[in-house]
Amino acid sequence: MERLGIEMLSVFGLPPVEHVELAADLGCGHISSGLTSFPYDPPFYPPFSLRDDPALRKEMVAAMRDRGVSIALGEGMSVRGGMDIRDKSADLAIMEELGVTRVNTVSLDPDLSRSIDQFGILAEMAAERGIETTVEISPGTTIGDLDTALYVVKAVGRSDFRILIDTMHLVRSGSSADDLAGVDPNVIGYIQVSDAPLIPVIDDYMAESMFERRIPGTGELPLRDILAVLPRDLVIGLEVPVRSAMQAGVPLSTQLGNAVQATRDLLAQIDNVN
Repeated sequence: MERLGIEMLSVFGLPPVEHVELAADLGCGHISSGLTSFPYDPPFYPPFSLRDDPALRKEMVAAMRDRGVSIALGEGMSVRGGMDIRDKSADLAIMEELGVTRVNTVSLDPDLSRSIDQFGILAEMAAERGIETTVEISPGTTIGDLDTALYVVKAVGRSDFRILIDTMHLVRSGSSADDLAGVDPNVIGYIQVSDAPLIPVIDDYMAESMFERRIPGTGELPLRDILAVLPRDLVIGLEVPVRSAMQAGVPLSTQLGNAVQATRDLLAQIDNVN
């Protein structure tokens, strides 16, 4: 079960060491992490900054070593108009210190050509530190669907620049398991799993994706079909933020324990068929 991970969006600003401990307690070998906590209003936990707190970084590295957990995905490397991704060089150095194996990027710059240039620069900077890069498909961003992501990966032209498949984003952007089955598996680098209704019940897609996803099996996404056509050796990060459950006082260990078990059940079903 070490290929499963607990994504940072799922833990609502849980401090880094506690995030590591939670993942390990749930039998997961990975987490995703940014360098600062998201400013939830109101916050669920005190804010933290791995960027500004070297002692916290050391504590996190020690906790990961002791519990057998790694950061499989570093967050916060987005491309934006008017900004140069080279400014993220210092953050990449911290990611390397934390043992991050890949960083994820999205583009909020509507200029696709400039986005591709920035992606290439990021991938080169990351590779110099032994880190690969994924680009995430997300409706409402410049890389809003699978076809655009495939075009961008080809344009960047690096084997260490691949696509992150998020099950909710994939389906909501109009793609299916059949579409994925026709994609070269070598261009896919990471998987994020959550469930959702096929027809949105929340008007604001960004709010839904950040705060109110569903545990696998409690929505309508064809998760088993999607996971069945994806490479078996990739980390699967559980990105299942449920703010309503947090506000109701449901422990994270309960919420995410249910998500882990549901995902294990899905993977077992796939293995049994194959």
